[in-house]
Amino acid sequence: MKKLLLICFTLLTVITAKAQFPMMGGGNAAPKVTGRISATIIDSLTKQPVEYATVSVINTKTNKAVNGGLTDAKGKVTIANIAPGTYKLVVGFIGYTSKTVLATTTPEKPDNNLGDVYLAGSASTLSEVTIEGKKNVIENKIDRMVYNAEADATNAGGDATDVMRKVPMLSVDINGNVQLRGSAVRVLINGKPSGTMANSVGDALKMIPADQIKNVEVITNPSAKYEAEGSGGIINIITKKSNAEGVSGSVNAAAGTRSNTGAFNLTAKTGRFSANTAFGGMYAFPQESKVVFYNKLPGSEVLQDGTSEWSREMYNGSLGLDYDFNAYNNISTNAKYNRFYNGGPGTSLITTTAGGATVNGTNISTTDMTNNNLDWNLDYRRTSKKQGEEFSVSGQLTQGRNANDFTNDFTSSLIANNKYTASTNLGKNKEYTVQTDYVYPFSKSVIFEVGGKGIFRNIESEYGKGSGKIFDYNQNVAAAYSTIAFDLTKKIKFKGGLRSEYTAIKYNDALGNPVDNDYLNLFPSAVLSQTINGKTTIKLAYNKRVQRPSLAYLNPFYNESNPVNSFQGNPHLDPELSHNVELGYSTFIKGSMINASLFYRNTRNIIENIIKEDAANGITLTTFDNVGNTQSFGANFFASYNPTPKWTLMTNISVNTYDIRKAAGATEGMHEGTYLNYNYFLRSATSFKGGWNLELFGVATSPRYTYQSKSEPMYFYGGAVKKDIMKKQGTIGINVLNPISRDLHIETVSKAGATYQTQNIYYPIRSIGLNFSYKFGKLKFTEKKKIKNDDIKQEQQQGGGQMGGIGQGK
Repeated sequence: MKKLLLICFTLLTVITAKAQFPMMGGGNAAPKVTGRISATIIDSLTKQPVEYATVSVINTKTNKAVNGGLTDAKGKVTIANIAPGTYKLVVGFIGYTSKTVLATTTPEKPDNNLGDVYLAGSASTLSEVTIEGKKNVIENKIDRMVYNAEADATNAGGDATDVMRKVPMLSVDINGNVQLRGSAVRVLINGKPSGTMANSVGDALKMIPADQIKNVEVITNPSAKYEAEGSGGIINIITKKSNAEGVSGSVNAAAGTRSNTGAFNLTAKTGRFSANTAFGGMYAFPQESKVVFYNKLPGSEVLQDGTSEWSREMYNGSLGLDYDFNAYNNISTNAKYNRFYNGGPGTSLITTTAGGATVNGTNISTTDMTNNNLDWNLDYRRTSKKQGEEFSVSGQLTQGRNANDFTNDFTSSLIANNKYTASTNLGKNKEYTVQTDYVYPFSKSVIFEVGGKGIFRNIESEYGKGSGKIFDYNQNVAAAYSTIAFDLTKKIKFKGGLRSEYTAIKYNDALGNPVDNDYLNLFPSAVLSQTINGKTTIKLAYNKRVQRPSLAYLNPFYNESNPVNSFQGNPHLDPELSHNVELGYSTFIKGSMINASLFYRNTRNIIENIIKEDAANGITLTTFDNVGNTQSFGANFFASYNPTPKWTLMTNISVNTYDIRKAAGATEGMHEGTYLNYNYFLRSATSFKGGWNLELFGVATSPRYTYQSKSEPMYFYGGAVKKDIMKKQGTIGINVLNPISRDLHIETVSKAGATYQTQNIYYPIRSIGLNFSYKFGKLKFTEKKKIKNDDIKQEQQQGGGQMGGIGQGK
């Protein structure tokens, strides 16, 4: 009955939006078919594309402008909604002489691709104009900061974890899990969720080769249009795609001491139809990782000193189809499959002291974890002659299948203590989504948005040491939103909205008793921005967010892969709710950029991993709990400076407080009070004659505090040398990471009452690799509107420190 109500709720929103959109049945008749005029603007001297050139379309009969646009990073511009006729395209850019080109479209051929249009430098500035054709690594936009990963040579050969460590405002722990300003964050791929993220963000990021990433968007204050998930905000990873006439694509390959990757992207486009496909693979050599575990429990102590040699293997593939029926109607579909393996052997020496007696033993283990995920979506979009008006309907299917197998063979001097343990856990994740959005511009400065979404999730997990117990968890979410944006004055803009989300949860507990948990939340958001002198912007924003636990947090499977520290999820977790306020400032000064912000966040029911005594087995247990409420004050400062035209310096500093107040009945901890976390990043990029590029970077993080734990600081540094080859269509380079020290040593101390634990990880991080990339065709990235499910809290620490959990062969 509840699912039926959720479906009806979502469909009602669709019908309402449709009724407001005349062309979707009823109302005015559909307009005549219109077409598009496209061109690529090229510097006549350097033959490089001209970015941000202005293109105006003028009707030759009326001599009035009918439309216009700006060129992208590849010099390409496409202007839609052009009725059949004859037009003048006027192209202009600072330092160039304006150029006029004639273009004609007919009902039979509504589209006209003018090809390359060359701009010549003006007489006064021709000798000074130099077009590098190179995108800035960091771009600051009104609602987000964008890190252009493809413009950073140090990313070649790594994976998405390496990329995330260099994104402003983000911090990444030893397992690759991401936080934004010290809080949980929702990670999307191409603007939508992925089954690869359903279980563990850390593992999912290791499945994405860095060479496949175009850029990373950091959205700290999402509007009501976005899902309310993510206490800290949203991270959107955009992968490389293309949308150009003919055939275009890219090939990337890297070989090194840490991992080997390969990626291939291909797009074929003719007329109104395009198809794109991508394949990628990765293999990480087994490398020895070391973990030293010490547990102190009431009446006993355990010391575990062990090593593991885990390998990682991954491959993925995708196929997308896109068709424009005309200038107003578009349909697209995309399917992506990922498979990821992580595991290997391990050996550890275990010393147990209890009652004055000491027992020495050896544990030989094997661990095999496999994730298989399929994402498929179908999207329809309709626009109108009214610029900015748009209606879309989307559907998405996500399926995941995750297996976790392990064996432990423990032997000791006491025969009675010999113990063999083997277990298998199979988790299944299914998710069905329907979504609709409608955008209506009352004027150029007043824009109204409305939409609805229904999400239906089912999670199953076999648990209980082969007992056949099934954890069957159903979570259904119905959401509706509305936003409006308008100008208060010529320089002050406002955007506000309200999102409503109804969540229905149903599952059976360990005793088989049914559990129901339904709740309704309202999520307001508002942002005020003022522009000063055209180069400086001040922003004040507020929003409310939610963080729901995912499978990794909920799964009651009792994982004994580490014989001295077991791991188990908690299906009784409540979602986090947070209020966020931000004051932001950004400015451009003679080619340099400064972005600074202050923020405050208050979070109820914060979810963290905790330890406690597992008295039945005489070891510690790592699980999750709603440990209390937190408040955090913080600041972020980002600056980019060019000492010379070809040398860029970049820095980012993030600071936030951690202050928690224990919830009633929560397990004891050791960090009630105020603590300081920070993250520092520095980058230098220099271009030389002959297509040579040199890049260096360094990352430093402070100690990280949670309610029960403290992790010592981490430091990363590296560099890359890259050379353009094959007429700048290809590059070849060398990357290094932490060349002086093989291992990254991280110590974590946890305390819960009389239970005390230390974990020392020696993680193999040093690497050197050779990389190659080649692009063919004319590449232009286009992001279509997709479903964006961003309402699930992802795992922030994997496996509770289980043996081998850090030996993932990075």
